[in-house]
Order: sequence, then structure tokens, then C-alpha cells
Amino acid sequence: MKPTYESPLSSRYASPYMLGLFSPDTRYRTWRKLWVALARAEHKLGLPVTEAQVNELEAHVDDEIDYEAVAAKEKLLRHDVMAHIHVYGESCPNASGIIHLGATSCYVTDNADLMIYRDALRYIRGELAAVIKSLSEFAMEYRSMPTLGYTHFQPAQLVTIGKRACLWIQDLMLDLEELDFVIANLKFHGCRGTTGTDASFLSLFDGDEEKVKELSRLIAEECGFHSMFAVAGQTYPRKYDSRILNVLSSIAQSAYRFANDMRLLQHLRQVEEPFEKNQIGSSAMAYKRNPMRCERICSLSRYIIADALNAPMTASTQWFERTLDDSANRRISMPEGFLACDAVLRLMRNVTSGLHVNEKIIEKTVLEYLPFIATENLLMSAVKKGGDRQELHEVIRRNSMEATARMKEGLNCDLLDRLADDPEFPLDRDEITAVMNPSDFIGRAPHQVEEFIGSIDISGANEEEISINV
Repeated sequence: MKPTYESPLSSRYASPYMLGLFSPDTRYRTWRKLWVALARAEHKLGLPVTEAQVNELEAHVDDEIDYEAVAAKEKLLRHDVMAHIHVYGESCPNASGIIHLGATSCYVTDNADLMIYRDALRYIRGELAAVIKSLSEFAMEYRSMPTLGYTHFQPAQLVTIGKRACLWIQDLMLDLEELDFVIANLKFHGCRGTTGTDASFLSLFDGDEEKVKELSRLIAEECGFHSMFAVAGQTYPRKYDSRILNVLSSIAQSAYRFANDMRLLQHLRQVEEPFEKNQIGSSAMAYKRNPMRCERICSLSRYIIADALNAPMTASTQWFERTLDDSANRRISMPEGFLACDAVLRLMRNVTSGLHVNEKIIEKTVLEYLPFIATENLLMSAVKKGGDRQELHEVIRRNSMEATARMKEGLNCDLLDRLADDPEFPLDRDEITAVMNPSDFIGRAPHQVEEFIGSIDISGANEEEISINV
């Protein structure tokens, strides 16, 4: 029995890695690492913080956190950061008096968030690269297989299975470029004080501005960052959250497009997502094979796209050096954006690694529409044989409409027979049949796939096996 609400992102969708990354343990141990980094930098720069105190703090970073004690302190103090300072200090009695020296709460909350977001973005990149790699292998395998193309979801000219997959890959590559930009331009908040002026640290260092700047630089370096925001209020710019959620939304948009196409293809019985041996498609209709994984991708992607609206609304409503109306929203919207994006990419890895192509269905569909697709080539061949282009166009149009009407009655397409028997059309049956090779109607598609796949870098893909709730 589970008597309280549990997020489906935790119980059904997200990976163990991402759940661990956004867990309370990771968050509060990161706070402790930041307190160690602060103390170490203050010791190096000559403040009354001893090496022994730094070592004591460092020795207890990974201790099991007494959450009951933290809750009791927070109930008393009504302040989560101070509650953790007191509980951490109880484990480090000799260093308790110098924890958080000169800092404000956002020193740990904001810098810890940035560290967690950095690791989450890097993991998302690995998942995205894995999807691109899987789809690239699929595209190369089917680069030359003709299939009916659609515009407006109406039959159009032929493409290939692999060429269509490249459209999905190209969307994801645009996301990868944007994601790499976000990762490459990650910045650290540093120690900025209550209004971002460094006033408390300037006082601690007796007005030595170089030491104040060096303090933040040392902490940033220990935490793995090489640049900081040039200016900030008490918090790092909330505009930055918009950048992060926007790239997650961009990935979700591409994922939705792929999964929606797959749902349509599965309806056409041309390409299907994986289906387990004992999987049930419907509790009532035993014959059903629903595209439930792609439907789930669309469902979660829609959530991410909507969730990304939280960050710009928060960024646009910040007052001066800071307000606290961002906090509750960010505690939900930022982790859930990452967890949902992680879930979407895990589903995409699962689907793209097990796509099933029904080649006979695709071939039948191609042959059904090939007479119409070939009419332009037939027109050119007939003109070369001495016919009048405009008159022949009318002959083809008239016969095409009659063949279409026949098909709407449930009969086979007889366009080629009609043209062969039409005395106004100069090509005989053998000449018409010679034009009916599907591979002659796919243009440069196979070479386009080879050129495109050969041009992309898909290094850094996550390789671990995944399992999802079917």
C-alpha cells in the first residue's frame, strides 16, 4: 500500500542516474562540498580558518544525513539552509563555527543547482547522442529502400526509409548543437553576498578586492567551472534557467515529431515500434498492437514543452536583486524538466533500437502508387517519341482520374493498362513497363543519407543498457 502521492517520473519513467542526481542526498551533499570549498579558499587566502577545520568538514561530506534532525531544526528556525548548517556542524564540532562564513543562502542553493544542472545536461547529451547513433544505423541500413513520401499526409513522390530517418536525425542534431552551446557556456555563481556586491567578503578581507575575486575563482575551480557570471544579484540570473529548459523543450519538440511520425507509420503498417512477446495492446481488443511507447514520448514531450514556460515567466518577474517567488517553482519545474527529458530519450533509445520495417507492406504501397508517380516520366518519354506535351498531359490526366475513381470503388489501379490501350498515347505496354522501377524515382536519397550520416559526429553516446516499463 502506498498512501501518499508518488510522481510517475520517479516511479515509472526517469533513469536511476537522473533520480539520484536530483535526490535530496545529492543536493545536500553538494551543499556540504560547497561549504568545504568555501572554507578551503578562505584558509588559503588567510582568513581564520584552519587546515584541520577544512579537513574535518571534508571528512563528513558523505556522512548519512540525519533528515529527522534537519526537519526538527527547520521547524524551529524556519530556514532550510540554517537547519543543514546546524546538523552538519554537529558532525564537525571543531569546524562548526566557520561553516558558511561570509556567505548567504544562495551561495549553496544556487551554486549547487548549477552543479547538478551541469551534470544533468551532460547526461542528457549522452542520451541524445545514443538516439542519434541508433537512428543513424537505421538510416544507413534502409538508405536505398523506396517508400511512399507524403506531403500534407497525402501520397507524394517516393523517398527512402533511410532518407526519412535523416529528417528526424537532423532535428536532433540541431538540438545537439544547441545543447553543446549551453554546456560550453555554463557559468558559476560564486560568492556574491546578499545583494551581489561582495560586501561581506570585502569586510572579511579588510578591503582587499583581489582576495575577494580570488575567493570565488578558487571555489569555481574546485567545483569544475572555468567562468562566472560577470555580475549577479543575490542569485544567478534566472534567465539562465530559461536557456536550460528551452534546450530541453527543443529536444522534446524533435522527439514528438519523430514519435508522431512513427504513430502514423504504424497505422499504415509500414514501420512499427518494438512489441514484447507477451505484451498486451488492449485489455478488451486482444488483436491490438498500439504504438504506446511513441504515444508516451508524445505525452511526456508535451509536458516538457509546457514546463519550459515556467522559466521565462519566473525570469521576467524577478524584482531587483532577488525575490523568493522563484524558489517553489524552480524546485518543481527544473528537476521535472530534466527527469521528463531523460524519460523521453530513454524511450527513444528503446524504440529506435528495435524498429521493425514491414518491407512487403511498403513495397505493395509503392507499387500501388507508382503508376501515378511515374506519369511525369511517362510524359517525357512520350514527348521524346514525338507527342505534343499539352495533349499528352490531358490524356494522362483523364486516364488518371478514371483510374482513381475505379480505386475508390475498391478495385485495383489500372492506369498503366488504360494508357497502354489509349490510341492517343504513343507508348506501348513494354515501353511503359520499362519506366516502372521504383529505384528510378528516389533521386539522390541513398547518397544523401550516406553524405549526411558521414558528416555528423555522434561521439559521447551513453552505452549502458536501458529498461523501461512497457
